[in-house]
Amino acid sequence: EQLFGFPRRAPEAPIESHHCDLALAIQQFTETVVLRLAAEAQRLTEQSQLCLAGGVALNCVANGKLLRQQLFKDIFIQPAAGDAGGALGAALATHFIYFQQARVPSAEDLMQGAALGPSFTSATIEAWLKAKGIPYHRFEDSSTLCEAVSDRIIEGEVVGWFQGRMEYGPRALGHRSILGDPRHPKMQQKLNLKIKKRESFRPFAPAVLAKEVHHYFEIDAPSPYMLLVAPVRSSLQHTLPQDYHQLSVQDRLRLPHSDLPAITHVNYSARIQTVDDTMHPAFHKLLRIMKEKTGYGILINTSFNVKDEPIVCTPEDAYRCFRQTDMDCLVLEKFLLDKKEQSKWNS
Repeated sequence: EQLFGFPRRAPEAPIESHHCDLALAIQQFTETVVLRLAAEAQRLTEQSQLCLAGGVALNCVANGKLLRQQLFKDIFIQPAAGDAGGALGAALATHFIYFQQARVPSAEDLMQGAALGPSFTSATIEAWLKAKGIPYHRFEDSSTLCEAVSDRIIEGEVVGWFQGRMEYGPRALGHRSILGDPRHPKMQQKLNLKIKKRESFRPFAPAVLAKEVHHYFEIDAPSPYMLLVAPVRSSLQHTLPQDYHQLSVQDRLRLPHSDLPAITHVNYSARIQTVDDTMHPAFHKLLRIMKEKTGYGILINTSFNVKDEPIVCTPEDAYRCFRQTDMDCLVLEKFLLDKKEQSKWNS
């Protein structure tokens, strides 16, 4: 506070221009350091590929700028790049060093889309639903399920999506996710205030069909772990009013900046997750159906939790979060739960 001349901002206090200026300055300095370190690493090693880990490797804006610098042909960022990644590193170190196992290069991503956590069978989930007397709809195949879910999303509903093994790391990647339609101008505010219980300005990330990412964003590389930021295509951007810079920070944040307002930052960028049908078959199918119905193979994808809570792990966790928020429906594997059909909630 002495150095910068203004008090620390409380979490729920209004955002003023000086807060934005300070955040931008710190971000720009971080980017400078990251780019210089990467350039020096390339000079020393003459390698064409770069691996990143550590908490700063979760800085998606810096990662995106490093990619566009084209210092390296390819960049891999550990999806659990923060302190939690040390657990994986310790296991690998033991495997290779203590047990002296061979390190075999692979063209495949052996992180398997970070789907390394626990999963729950449909039989287990259905037994739990019946035991608790929870009403649900059962779908025998993923296509009919995704058809029903896509209709609800298009109507403006917010969907809890619980499929397969839980993700490893801080990003929800289509296994423990909350989904919405990025075309709805009020969806960002609705998700923040009524679901995530946090400041309304916080933007959300788009999950997009991997083969179509270039239609919407200026990026040529895959971003399977939601760790790269790239500009939204100019053809989708909206022209801002002439008095834009005279508006308050809050009013600027509320303005739709593109055809996909709920995932577009004020500088016309977005934090992207590319989705293929190998690692995320059900999620990919839902995105493909959204493309067929709306022309956009994109969904808001945010982690299935509320502020200060971890991402849900079990069906019980997911149901509790579903009932304690304004989420409209919940998908647990092949089962869909409608909020309107649920009994009164006693927390």
